[in-house]
Amino acid sequence: MSKWNWKEKREKKAFLALEDGTIFRGYTVGAAVDKVGESVFNTGMTGYQEILSDPSYAGQFINMTYPEIGSYGTTAVDMESRKTFCNGFILHSDNLPSNFRNEVSLSQFLIDNDIPGIAGIDTRALTLKLRTDGAMKSFLSVTGEVSEEDAIEKAKAWEGLEGQDYASKVTSSEVFEWDPAGTNTTSWGITSEELPETDLHIVAYDFGIKWNILRGLRRQGMKITVVPATTPASEVLAMNPDGVFLSNGPADPQAVTYAIEAAKEILGKKPMFGICLGHQILGLACGAKTFKMKFGHHGCNHPVQDLETKKIEITSQNHNFAIDFDSVDADELEVTHVNLNDNTVAGIKHKKFPMFGIQYHPEAAPGPHDPFYLFERFRELILDNKSA
Repeated sequence: MSKWNWKEKREKKAFLALEDGTIFRGYTVGAAVDKVGESVFNTGMTGYQEILSDPSYAGQFINMTYPEIGSYGTTAVDMESRKTFCNGFILHSDNLPSNFRNEVSLSQFLIDNDIPGIAGIDTRALTLKLRTDGAMKSFLSVTGEVSEEDAIEKAKAWEGLEGQDYASKVTSSEVFEWDPAGTNTTSWGITSEELPETDLHIVAYDFGIKWNILRGLRRQGMKITVVPATTPASEVLAMNPDGVFLSNGPADPQAVTYAIEAAKEILGKKPMFGICLGHQILGLACGAKTFKMKFGHHGCNHPVQDLETKKIEITSQNHNFAIDFDSVDADELEVTHVNLNDNTVAGIKHKKFPMFGIQYHPEAAPGPHDPFYLFERFRELILDNKSA
């Protein structure tokens, strides 16, 4: 396939089939493989590589609402995990890269990571469709080997993400220490930033953890031991950490039963902090319920209000499930943050034990830096617990 791709653009042989029978036709810009997945839309204008390498997108097709994608290419140091996990990428126009940091074009990046991509479709129409009817099971055909009728049936037949444990699919397989030399935590070699000495030790559950979350924790003077998602609480407690972190991750929190049980066992014994899926797991461990949202929150511009300070943060989010506001036990939990777009729960803290969780990504990869203070809050929670 040439870089100009004129023939493919004219013929539009690739297509996206939704479970309700809707077809969007375009041309392939990624790997020559057909896949099934859940179509969602992301409202970020930049950060596509960080989005593609966010494990929370496992099982999903990412539809970018911003029309021009690929202008600055990709570079290895911008990866947010060890590999990519999303099932496909949808965009309006794939741009050739023009940036001094570019190493591989977006199209080649998709090919190298076995991600099918489709461009040339009306992403505005697809976004409106998903907003109106909700996230949909879909089939992305780029090989020309599947008919539109068969693609629709394959989309319908897929089990979807509800009730599915994807954390065990994306987690690291072994325990490891994050960046012991400190070379991966500074600003990618761009500045002469110095890291603080490590005076705290935390254990981080990897349900699909992002590298910049680990950087944020390390910048607070924390030595971080990352453990696989299924690690029993007894093993974590045996490490005697100063705190326990529960990471972001994909799919349905109610299906990650082993993590809920581990959180119950650790709660009250060690200070805890959860982000996104980790936040939902903490809520479930405290008796709250979760539900699948209509189309989820995916983007870098979601307004969240801290109910204590009344400050509003612009946040980066990526989740299809949320804690049910009405299920929160007011004797146990306090809702600390709300999403101002739809008033869903965006933060909780425990009233008796040192624990809090947030439903967004404070590490700004991609996204604004407004909530970065939450890593410092975790440090303060640990120190307060030590002094108590």
